[in-house]
This record gives sequence, C-alpha cells and structure tokens, in this order.
Amino acid sequence: MEEGGRIPTNLRTLRILEILGGADRPLTPTEINAELGLPKQTVHRLCTTLENEGYLIRETNGRRLQPSSRLKHMASGILYNTRSQVATRQVLIGVANSINETVNLVIPEESGMMYLDRVETDWPFRIQLPAGSNVPFHCTASGKTFLASLSPAKRKTTIESLKLEPLTRNTFTDSDALLKEVARVAKQGYAIDNEEFMDGMIAIAVPVLDGKSKYCGALAFHAPTQRMGIEAAMVYRSVLLDGAKHLSKTFFS
Repeated sequence: MEEGGRIPTNLRTLRILEILGGADRPLTPTEINAELGLPKQTVHRLCTTLENEGYLIRETNGRRLQPSSRLKHMASGILYNTRSQVATRQVLIGVANSINETVNLVIPEESGMMYLDRVETDWPFRIQLPAGSNVPFHCTASGKTFLASLSPAKRKTTIESLKLEPLTRNTFTDSDALLKEVARVAKQGYAIDNEEFMDGMIAIAVPVLDGKSKYCGALAFHAPTQRMGIEAAMVYRSVLLDGAKHLSKTFFS
C-alpha cells in the first residue's frame, strides 16, 4: 500500500478495468468511481491514461467508457492460458467425438465473432474456418447467441447499427426480422444457422457463461448439409449445453 493507506496507482487501474469488465454496459468515470471512492480528478486521470494506452474506448457520445478490442484480446489470452487450454481442448474433443463434426469455441469482438479454438472433424469433406477467423454477428449461430445476451434496448441498437449483408438466400437482412429471431434465441437458449452464413452449411451454438451468468462466448458446431440437416443437428443440442457447462467450470471454478 502507498503511504496513508492509499491503493497504488497500478491497482487502481486494475480495479477500473475490473469494474468495467463486470458491468453490462459502458460506464462514465463518475459511475466507475461510485465503487472506488477516489477524488474525481484522480479517476478521470486514470481513465484518460487507460484510454490513451488503448485499453478503453468511448461510446459515440464521448461520455461512457467501455473495454477496447486490445483489452478484450488480452482478457481472452489470460482466460485461455496454458492450463485452461489443456482442459478446454479436452471438453471440445469430447463434444466433437460425440457429434462427429467440427466444434468451435467462439468469442465476441467489435467486428464479429472470433474462433478462439476448434476441433476439426475427421471427415475428408469439411468446411474450413480456422482459429482466428472472424465471422459476422447477424448470420451465424454464435453471433446470434451474443446478440441474444444483450439487454433488449442494447440488442435493438446493436442490430440496427449492423450492416446486414446478404451472404446467402437465408441471411437475415431485415433488422426487425433479426430482432424477432434473436428474441427467440434468448428465450430458447440456443441459436441455429440454417445456411445463413454459407450455402450448404448449418450450425448450432449455445452460450458459455461466467460464474455470474454473464455471456463470455459460445460453443458451436457446424456441418455440411450433405451430411446433416437442422433436425438431425438438434439431436446434439444437449451435448453442446453440457459442454458449455464444463467450459464455464474450466474457466471460472
């Protein structure tokens, strides 16, 4: 501790990041400081430093702060450290062996969903989306689980801001229709991609939650329609749900 019992500056900045990471919306410095109790000038200075270093960004109106993509990448790297990676791979392998198709662990980024890890199927014919690939929110099963995790107001704002590019004949290109679809996802607890991202490919995804039931990613599998249709894929929904629970325990227990 610093002289006078004050928290060292580096720990103060970590607390700011922790508070923002645990919030379900962007916060102003004043809202952040409600938990810190620091002098107003101090919290504004720390937030400005974090913003200048690229760890925080401001909303369009310039008042509220939220984690940047740099901070999210750092957090996913910490989350997915060597010990967790081994355990996570075992969960993915178990799910892939049960389904006999490619299984993915996917996390949200500013521009879409990013494949953090995957276990490929042994089938000679498979769809290549390697780890590190970034896919849209509006036409993927994992992306729809993320949209469904948002509050109704935030969900509407986010969907209306997306470019709903038609990638196939089944892609949702109308924001109202997509809002209804995502509301269904929120209610049922899983999402499907019925050839919306790629012709000839279907997918199912379920959310992976942290210890406070906050969304942190999705567990998904995809398959070519030549081998599996939506009805056949739905049989494995419980396998995904069990896998997502194991992933939550791996990360947060």
